[in-house]
Amino acid sequence: MTFFTWTRRGLMAAAAGATLALGSAPLTATAQTPADVLIVGQIAEPKSLDPAAVTAVNDFRILVNLYEGLTRYKDGTLQPEPALATDWEISEDGTVYTFTLREGVTFHDGTPFNAEAVKFNFDRMLDENHPYHDTGPFPLAFFFSAVETTEVVDDMTVKFTLNAPYAPFLSNLAYPTGLIVSPEAVKADGADFGRNPVGTGPFKFVEWNSNERVVVDRFEDYWGDTAGLQAVVFRPITDANTRVAEMLAGGIDMMVEVPPTSMGQFEGEDYTVHEQAGPHVWFLILNAKEGPFADKKVRQAANYAINKEAIVNDVLEGTATVAAGPTPPAFAWAYNDELDPYPYDPETAKALIAEAGAEGAELTFYVTEGGSGMLDPVPMGTAIQADLEAVGFDVTIETYEWNTFLGEVNPGLEGKADMAEMAWMTNDPDTLPYLALRSEAWPDQGGFNSGYYANEKVDELLENARTATDQDERAKLYREMQSIVQDEAPWVFIANWKQNAVTSDRVADFQLQPSFLLHLQSVTKE
Repeated sequence: MTFFTWTRRGLMAAAAGATLALGSAPLTATAQTPADVLIVGQIAEPKSLDPAAVTAVNDFRILVNLYEGLTRYKDGTLQPEPALATDWEISEDGTVYTFTLREGVTFHDGTPFNAEAVKFNFDRMLDENHPYHDTGPFPLAFFFSAVETTEVVDDMTVKFTLNAPYAPFLSNLAYPTGLIVSPEAVKADGADFGRNPVGTGPFKFVEWNSNERVVVDRFEDYWGDTAGLQAVVFRPITDANTRVAEMLAGGIDMMVEVPPTSMGQFEGEDYTVHEQAGPHVWFLILNAKEGPFADKKVRQAANYAINKEAIVNDVLEGTATVAAGPTPPAFAWAYNDELDPYPYDPETAKALIAEAGAEGAELTFYVTEGGSGMLDPVPMGTAIQADLEAVGFDVTIETYEWNTFLGEVNPGLEGKADMAEMAWMTNDPDTLPYLALRSEAWPDQGGFNSGYYANEKVDELLENARTATDQDERAKLYREMQSIVQDEAPWVFIANWKQNAVTSDRVADFQLQPSFLLHLQSVTKE
């Protein structure tokens, strides 16, 4: 186990805004990290620091401090507000968005932010013929699939033309996939840009030592209020117990995703526990293409077989509620509150399994060691395994580190596994079902429907919902979609989580956001 030790040279380097020195000696309970340098215990190593190339909230928590989008989420909400765009106009038919850009903004490499930079970013993601499209892949380009053209009107005005009205467009621009990168940096580093990120945000990149740390410094030429911290160090600490031990020993100043069983260790004056509800759903992807779960009855049986109340109350210590379907209740306007969660009913599960002729079916179950929004995935996986075996399945768990896990699951489960854990934290009720439940979102088409679910009516409802400009109409379509999906059970719906983090008493002005992002611009530390 490697811990932080701060040397005299490391403290001087931190004060100068340079790389921080690290050692390998264990911390004692009196360890002190430097003032004005925030040490964050992350749940995993980032995959990339290119916002267009990643999908995990773990990575996004770093990226939103380096980059900005045309819009951002208003503090404490999921409502978009101006950021790198100061205002915009929308055509009457809802297909043309014209943005006025913020003057006087520069990227960290000194190059100007302007309309050409915006066009470069979206063309890079969406145009297969763009000279830098090969710096991808761009797995969430789906967010902007409605964009037909991005045009430079003048130096500080950019126009997007959509192929149809698209209700989530402004919200998706605030999502990390819409963060704006420096075109000149992409041109200089090509496919290696994700290791050398350049944005316009309140912090600039310093270094990334794999499996050790990502270091960012305050950007003194930032267009807005400069950051309250000199530097932030993001440390990947995959093991939750190690993260807790480091927090208690003083090796980190903040940890995200506190294990439910450890929350009580941070009571008292030395720590602040932060909680914030948000749009989160934890579920099991079921392989609906082949094997036992190709039968709807067996998928429903899995939903009845798993004691979700026990998982929520005993494993997660009451930090979540049982999920009723694919849409989190945090999207109150779109949530179908007439749906009740599948009850724990092992006898019904056994009857359905018998009807399907699936008694004794062998299941391969992919479980992750940790990851964005995955809560306590190994104990949860073990509990799920026990419940499924109690109704007659033979379940083999295969456990993977988070990024390796994504590399196995995202390309699809065919030929590999029958089920896999997954969690999503989203910005709009469109996002998760559109990317993970449509038939055109199968992995071979670039989506995240790793279980190969397909239903023409669900496809139709999702397409209509994203083009409906009236929110009440959108809500009606989403609620109908939830009813169908709950009945067809392409997933086992497990939990909706309330996110958490803990900070030391030296940290001030931090708050969690319903977006699950980690904005650190206003944070200070003694």
